[in-house]
Amino acid sequence: MAGNILIVILVAFDPHLHTPMYFFLGNLSCLETCYSSAILPRMLVSFLSGNKTISFSACLAQLYFFGFFATTECNLLAIMSYDRYLAICKPLHYAMLMNGRICIQLIAVSWICGSLGINILIFLVSQLTFCGPNKINHFFCDFTPVVMLSCNDTYSVEMTSFILCSIGILPPLLITLTSYICIINSISKIPSTTGKQKAFSTCSSHLTVVSCFYGSLMTVYILPDIGSLSEVKKLFSVLYTLLTPLLNPLIYSLRNKEVKEAVRKSFRKLHRLKLQKRRSKRKL
Repeated sequence: MAGNILIVILVAFDPHLHTPMYFFLGNLSCLETCYSSAILPRMLVSFLSGNKTISFSACLAQLYFFGFFATTECNLLAIMSYDRYLAICKPLHYAMLMNGRICIQLIAVSWICGSLGINILIFLVSQLTFCGPNKINHFFCDFTPVVMLSCNDTYSVEMTSFILCSIGILPPLLITLTSYICIINSISKIPSTTGKQKAFSTCSSHLTVVSCFYGSLMTVYILPDIGSLSEVKKLFSVLYTLLTPLLNPLIYSLRNKEVKEAVRKSFRKLHRLKLQKRRSKRKL
């Protein structure tokens, strides 16, 4: 939470980071902060207090925000990969194709699209009747563990979920893969080794995040929910719900010179402000 909030503050207030790439990075960090807030607090309360109960309305709310933020992250990662594609493969047209107005429109579309599918899904789940056991076999209210508790025929709900997830996840994934195929192809044509390393360093951080997020997400939703596999799925759920938001600020800050320089400048400014306050107190 602290790392992601720090990146949002740096991108907002450091003029050197007012570029499309860091604008998208700031939105990703804001999204990860909201994403963690939808799952972590309830989970920590359960662990620390031993109270593992959650109301039906709170469970639906958690499911809604989880689905909303996860789908939005897929869209945002696709936009960031497209941004890197333009920067590396179309450098002369980059400023025209990725201006401020287009950046805002892309972000707005990613957030709006993230909310459309989950609204339909939440409405369908809210219409189900839950009359059986009320224990959720998970550490948060994910779709499959919640629907398994219903005593209705859930085939139509599950098929709707499959279609909506396919629409919400597959197109962004295809855009991301296509962008990186083009990027790798362009980098391979650069004659100098130094040029290749410089070009790849601009997208390697994003590629690491994409691999962690999509790898764990697809593992969870492709594996069947039977026997010991359900425990494996819960383990991978930890990766995309908790570990990815933790790794994002570390990956982008440790591998990015501009972000590290922005952090140094911020600490220098804070140090100067403290010194000025001390001097003003002495004068008084």
